[in-house]
Amino acid sequence: MSESKTDVLILGAGVIGLSCAWYLLQRGRRVTVLDRGRVGGGASHGNCGTLTPSHAAPLAMPGMVGQALRMMWRKDAPFHVAPRLDPELLGWLLRFARRCNWRDFEAVNRAKAQILTHSRALIGDLVATQGLNCGFAANGTLYVFREQQSLDEFGWHLDSLRAVGIPVEPCSAAQVRALEPCLRDTIVGGVFHPGDAQLRPDRYVAELARVVRAAGADIIEDCAAEDFTTAGARIDAVRTSRGIHRADEVVLALGAWSPTLARRLDLRIPLQPGKGYSITYERPALAPRIPLVLKEDSVCVTAWADGYRLGSTMEFAGYDTSLNRLRLDALRRGAARYLREPEGPRVLEEWYGWRPMTWDDLPILGRSGRWDNLTLATGHGMLGVSMSLASGQLVAETLSGVATTLDAASYSPQRFHL
Repeated sequence: MSESKTDVLILGAGVIGLSCAWYLLQRGRRVTVLDRGRVGGGASHGNCGTLTPSHAAPLAMPGMVGQALRMMWRKDAPFHVAPRLDPELLGWLLRFARRCNWRDFEAVNRAKAQILTHSRALIGDLVATQGLNCGFAANGTLYVFREQQSLDEFGWHLDSLRAVGIPVEPCSAAQVRALEPCLRDTIVGGVFHPGDAQLRPDRYVAELARVVRAAGADIIEDCAAEDFTTAGARIDAVRTSRGIHRADEVVLALGAWSPTLARRLDLRIPLQPGKGYSITYERPALAPRIPLVLKEDSVCVTAWADGYRLGSTMEFAGYDTSLNRLRLDALRRGAARYLREPEGPRVLEEWYGWRPMTWDDLPILGRSGRWDNLTLATGHGMLGVSMSLASGQLVAETLSGVATTLDAASYSPQRFHL
């Protein structure tokens, strides 16, 4: 069996692993990245590609438990928990429920705003300086409503963003339709977020891999990390499907699969796989110019020069590998309620992927307290692309022993005793 040795070994070639690699390379580290599949083949591939400081508000907030209970019996609801006996999921849901209060909401809102805003700026700079061909556009995002009551009740969102310095603009029905002629006349108003942006996520990850390779990293695909050998409080080697890999430092960046491998190190990472769906089409004639969130139906709509995507939903069904037709149909029905031309001429891809969801809705970034040379970079929920470069920068700064640009305490693995 072959062996290799590097300075930093990153497990996972999704957007987070590659972002860590980029910033470690900038600090002169030798980096190898392993992935059990292809670059960006997981949750980095089929999401809607929006960069959203506007999503700073945590999922856990007052009233969310009641809303979730009302929806969970509908299999096509935007939020669904598949009924099953799963003690880990139950514990996760109970911890999530305890955080549905304004004190925790405000703390997480600040922490998410910090990392999202910084990462949005870093991504814009990297696209420009490295010439990344990924459909990046700083167009903002527009939330739209078809029910006045829902719009009226959304005032908390504007307040929460203004409290952390993120720009947000309420829009009348006339203003919304002027911004987006693709919307039906039934739209009653909306909220515009000028600081957001968009890109094509699969191409962004491919371009990130390109510049990481050009900077000197070795990216090995179809190489599954399977187990570890340890010596005292250090990881001595990572056993993979293609040989033994040794490194001075190991970064675990496997997204929703992180808990499975971490158990080999007696770590219990409190993540649940939140299954999301998307449908990618050829671009319709009347496509949105700005990424949209169709609020009452929780559908995200993104158009690029050569494509168009409907996405979102959250399903807690473990690592179920079926493509749930009910949930894909719900995306189509939701889009039809808001858009004049809700679907493109031809379906290019129907997709699902698992998001790594923590119950406090914050990523896990930093050194393990159990293993001296292990760093965790996971738990980004629905915002892995949006948080990617700031996460990579923080990991690289931590491993280099320098002061971190962001206040790292909120994201520390120590809050989960990892």
